[in-house]
Amino acid sequence: MDIGQITQATLAHYDRSAQQFFEGTRDHDVSQNIAALLEAIEATPPFRILDLGCGPGRDLKRFTELGHIATGLDGSAEFVRMAHEYSGCDVLHQDFVDLQLPEGAFDGIFANASLFHVPTAVLPDVLLRLQAALKPGGVLFSSNPRGNNQEGWNGARYGSYHDYDAWAAYVTAAGFAPLHHYYRPPGLPRDQQPWLASLWRKC
Repeated sequence: MDIGQITQATLAHYDRSAQQFFEGTRDHDVSQNIAALLEAIEATPPFRILDLGCGPGRDLKRFTELGHIATGLDGSAEFVRMAHEYSGCDVLHQDFVDLQLPEGAFDGIFANASLFHVPTAVLPDVLLRLQAALKPGGVLFSSNPRGNNQEGWNGARYGSYHDYDAWAAYVTAAGFAPLHHYYRPPGLPRDQQPWLASLWRKC
């Protein structure tokens, strides 16, 4: 199966289950992640934020409530529609493997539970496009389910599951410097923290 087929199959899953996904994730607390991104940005607020893989718009709405200028992006047409209606923000309909973003437009990129869907074969190009879309010194936040550097299908969705060292190698090769990383949910033993969150500054 080629990259286009992989991404389209994953997006079709989200289109089919969009409302169920929204109901299941609307109340998830990702305030730690939002705060981590905002605290790392050194620009003068309000910040211009790209919510990459914004889903139905939960975090878009929160960024706006905090006074920032947020733009969403998702490959699922149904999520794009829902996110715009829910948040009132502009939402771009783009596949991650074919991003067309303005250069130097954003202070921060919030990739919460989204970049792990990118196959490793195209991850370097995706990260380079994100780096180019950030202003000088801009910040990339990512949170992905961690693993032992394997990838493949999980039901109808494709995923790549990196440990920190492998993820850091990809991101630094794209022109980012590491800021810090942590595991989620907070306050639990490491084997009960499936999420790896990390912050990176554009060099």
